[in-house]
Amino acid sequence: MSLVRHVVCAMSGGVDSSVAALLLKRRGYYVTGVFMKNWDSLDESGLCSAERDCEDAYRVCQILDIPFHQVSYIKEYWHEVFSNLLKEYENGRTPNPDILCNKHIKFNHFHKYAINTLGADAMATGHYARTSQEDDEVFKQSHTAHSSTLFRDRAEIRNPVRLYKAADLLKDQTFFLCQISQEALRQTIFPLAGLTKEFVKKMAAESGFHHVLKKKESMGICFIGKRNFENFILEYLEPKPGNFVSVEDGSIIGTHKGFFTLTLGQRARIGGQRHAWFVVDKDISTGNVFVAPMSNHPSLFHDKMETERFHWVAGDPPSQLARFNVMDCHFRFLHQMPLVPCTVTLTPDGSLRICLSRPVRALTLGQFAVLYKGDECLGSGKINYVGPSEYIVQKTREWLTPATQHLNRDTPKLPS
Repeated sequence: MSLVRHVVCAMSGGVDSSVAALLLKRRGYYVTGVFMKNWDSLDESGLCSAERDCEDAYRVCQILDIPFHQVSYIKEYWHEVFSNLLKEYENGRTPNPDILCNKHIKFNHFHKYAINTLGADAMATGHYARTSQEDDEVFKQSHTAHSSTLFRDRAEIRNPVRLYKAADLLKDQTFFLCQISQEALRQTIFPLAGLTKEFVKKMAAESGFHHVLKKKESMGICFIGKRNFENFILEYLEPKPGNFVSVEDGSIIGTHKGFFTLTLGQRARIGGQRHAWFVVDKDISTGNVFVAPMSNHPSLFHDKMETERFHWVAGDPPSQLARFNVMDCHFRFLHQMPLVPCTVTLTPDGSLRICLSRPVRALTLGQFAVLYKGDECLGSGKINYVGPSEYIVQKTREWLTPATQHLNRDTPKLPS
């Protein structure tokens, strides 16, 4: 009689995690559904969306006839994700809480809860992503103690688990998984890896999950939901009024409630203006927010950046980069933005310098530079420096050209 493997599936109350649990049960695993509560608040309609989601997840587990548990990470989410988010905004940066939530909550605390507390052989989520492992290989990892020494097992180094794009490229969520640990990835199954969203919805309908099919796609800050961002952030940070300043002539054209309520590239709400203005930079020392009169103004475009120490999903940099310190790959810093060819340079401290093949709009401090090589998501690093904008480059050229021409006129020619 063969051993039935135990898989704990993270249940959000949505269609993707519901079908993930369904697929696991169909594969013959003993499945436990677990709902995570990470935020303790009412939404703007006065209803607690977490309670609704929990009830929806419980109903799915009843239909599937699998055990259901709830676990609270409200304290962990506050200290490890949300407090970090507030600090980043106060420092003029724009964080990505979804990436941090996966790193600290789902693929850390929840992973340990599934394996150590519930005694699971593996965990699963409804993410659209693939790994280089088959299910059987995942189960082989479950009883292998993770090395607590500085040096990892040679087999682990030689055969790291790699993270690949899902079959449904429109729904691919590897971007949000770019900071998870190798240890968690080794013990994770992504049942939706080879499916499209439309097929997942069809399976949900055929299985009687009509209550989750009616729900809209989850949007907004991870576990907090879609809210008016300015009102929400001002509940936690004191207003710091400042000026909107034209990047072109330095004139003051309006005021704002705090630079942390604004994101680069967004339209600035400035009364009395005939044309739309867009946020292009912030000065946290003065509180000034610089704006430009066009959505595609050159001050919004950059092609160079640097990151903090880079996190490689496989544990180490690709061999080409480790050997030569330079590598060509592809870049994005927003979930569904088209991938941009780039050249990366590895520095001695593990950070990266990234040079893009073309400038991109609204490259933002605090966001994650996520790299891909073919279908593989290599990892990510937080952007801590952005090079000069196309506008600055243009102005510098305009300033230097007359000086260069003057220098050339005054330079005596050598006799031929």
